[in-house]
Amino acid sequence: MKRFFGLRGNSLNVAAILGVLMPGVLSFGYNSASIGGVLSFRSFGEHFPAIDIANAENKGRASSLQGFVVACFPIGAFLGALACVWLGDWLGRRRVIMLGTTAQILGCMLSASAFHMPQLVLSRIIVGVGAGSSLAAIPLWITEISPTEKRGSHVVTKGIFSGLGCAMVLFIEFGMSFKKDSSISWRLPLGFSIILSLVVLGCIAFLPESPRWLIQKSRTSEAMEVLSALGGANADDDKIQSTIVEVQASLALSHEKAGWKQLFQMGTQRTLHRAFLAILVLLFLQLTGSPPTTIFENNLGLNESTARLLAAFYQVVGPIGGTLCVFLVEGFGRRRMMFTSAIGNCICLVCIASLGSQVNNIAASHAAVFFIFLFHVSYVNGFGGIPYLYAAEVSPLHLRSTITSISVSATWALTFRYMGQKYFYVYASLNALIAPIVYFLYPETSGRSLEEIDDIFTLSKGFLDTVKVAKKLPHMQASLGKELPSQAKLATILKEKELEV
Repeated sequence: MKRFFGLRGNSLNVAAILGVLMPGVLSFGYNSASIGGVLSFRSFGEHFPAIDIANAENKGRASSLQGFVVACFPIGAFLGALACVWLGDWLGRRRVIMLGTTAQILGCMLSASAFHMPQLVLSRIIVGVGAGSSLAAIPLWITEISPTEKRGSHVVTKGIFSGLGCAMVLFIEFGMSFKKDSSISWRLPLGFSIILSLVVLGCIAFLPESPRWLIQKSRTSEAMEVLSALGGANADDDKIQSTIVEVQASLALSHEKAGWKQLFQMGTQRTLHRAFLAILVLLFLQLTGSPPTTIFENNLGLNESTARLLAAFYQVVGPIGGTLCVFLVEGFGRRRMMFTSAIGNCICLVCIASLGSQVNNIAASHAAVFFIFLFHVSYVNGFGGIPYLYAAEVSPLHLRSTITSISVSATWALTFRYMGQKYFYVYASLNALIAPIVYFLYPETSGRSLEEIDDIFTLSKGFLDTVKVAKKLPHMQASLGKELPSQAKLATILKEKELEV
């Protein structure tokens, strides 16, 4: 078989999206929602009576245990994402994705075959570890292999596939709810995502490693080959040579090997500043506050079947927002997308809170459902995929895996429990706060190479400077016969280090 399936240029990028990003994020969305829908199935309760709230003598204890089982997934995801702090730069992006995918397969096999509580708990932790590490590695990998002009639209497809994964499990569990007396009703849903993980494992083995990681490991000839395949050009093409020089210049600016202590230092590349922005933008995923699907039954008084269907369709409308994001993220820009989404989220949450409080008003309940769905479109449009993209973009290469992994793990550490009607007012306020934070602190990165983004921070003197610098700094246009800014920068750095260029 030809290397990279014989694909080059845009075809190779499409293969990476359809073969790894799509099934990888689908499986993440699927596994994150899979346990919730089967908890009420009679057969599941018979196998695990300790968490069967409906038939438990001590309902408080059963509820606590059930909450613990559900929490095992985010606990595992936190650990998996955190592990990428060390694994990402040691093993490379592809191998981390392979390990994460393998862990999800193992965890799903244990879940689907579980007969005892310890096995169920262990399986959910393992699935979470795999999902967390994959979610930290896959968007980062896509960011580093995508061309500048398409990087945003490639990575933010995550927002489409994550919602589809959640919808997939909800529809499967809705179908299985008519067979809830049989163990197949919950074993099949808990094991189904193995198919998606196998697709990822089969494709990633034949796709290229991040050329930036290869350069970081001094494997320049391999990086040149990968860049040639990704760009559909010859290895001696000026654009490829320019990219290699820019990456080397970025690494030279770091002065020392990546380490934890660098995260707390500004330095030439303003590392602490960039880590703060990356972590905060991924925390926005939790702070914007997506309403739990239990709202349809618990708050709006709908019956179980109707609530299940609405919950499934709620996830289906998310990809509408994700699709809008794919088409707008490059032209409209990351900042504007997040800013307008935060404003839209705030308005929708206030409407949901006001209308949902009118318990006996059917018209108000229907209007609340409309704004719940509208919120999901707005949320995914601005925050479904952009935070993962932005966190990788603003992180310097030598610490990119470390910072993005910490950022993703922080989102799992900040997972809130549902707070009832107060939920909507709290998160409406948080969205109102997020909008000015994005406006004043987050520079636009659309249309810029990852190394060009380094220049924005290098030229900034404070937290409020980056937005102004990004607006004034011209976009790099490499022209034949002229020395690129990155080449001059690298020459200066090497001269300072008394090395030969």
